[in-house]
Amino acid sequence: MVGVGLRSPHIAQVLEQKPDIGWLEVHSENYFITTSTARQQLRQIAEHYPISCHGIGLSLGSADPLDRQHLSQLKQLVDEINPIAVSDHLSWSSVDGQFFNDLLPLPYTEEALNHFCRKVEQVQEYLGCQMLIENPSSYLSFANSAIPEWEFLHQVQQRTGCGLLLDLNNIYVSAFNHGFDCNQYIAALDASAVKEIHLAGFTAKQFEDGEIWIDTHSKPVSEPVWQLYRNWVQQHGQTPTLIEWDLDIPELSVLLEEADKARNIMMQEAQDGQLLTP
Repeated sequence: MVGVGLRSPHIAQVLEQKPDIGWLEVHSENYFITTSTARQQLRQIAEHYPISCHGIGLSLGSADPLDRQHLSQLKQLVDEINPIAVSDHLSWSSVDGQFFNDLLPLPYTEEALNHFCRKVEQVQEYLGCQMLIENPSSYLSFANSAIPEWEFLHQVQQRTGCGLLLDLNNIYVSAFNHGFDCNQYIAALDASAVKEIHLAGFTAKQFEDGEIWIDTHSKPVSEPVWQLYRNWVQQHGQTPTLIEWDLDIPELSVLLEEADKARNIMMQEAQDGQLLTP
């Protein structure tokens, strides 16, 4: 099943035309206000499509306590929309209640691991459902990190029982920025815990001291990321897959074309698998 991220420029078109797409993912925080037009539109869309709620504001890795108002609004949304998944990120974004406009990387230490797991467990207990945790894209790492990111993420999943949202573009971007191997990262995770996959585009930035890749979600999926996706489907079968596009948002038809590519990969690998079955 392949979906696309629902963005505000496309809402009216989705309501009017009801395009053939498997599901839609929304940024949860955009729909917290129960009396807003956005929430009303989401109610209407949810009558026709499965919805996934993807959060960016829980700040699970922060030393701040969980924001109870935020949690309450998220639970109200989840209870009303009944989403097929609820997700957030392996990251932090707040200090003393002040939020940064970014998802920042964690120091991968045992202390941070214990802290992050406690936060995930608290959210899952409050919401009454499993969360999915998404692997981040990152542009720096902490000198005191003692655990590889893939092992840290694996341990979070094992200790809390959460699911994983595997963003293949994030892996590809971070692998370039930090010099690790994409396949090593993916192989270290429990494939059965991966409940959703994200595909997106990135931007390469040139600076005087070198090049860095940034997870901008502003371009089509790159061919190397499509290849990672082919490898995943070939090895692990079909997983709900989402096309993300957040900046320089094109016509909805462009997202649907990207979704068709993912769907075709699923179908091709399924056919090849049938041909190889004795």
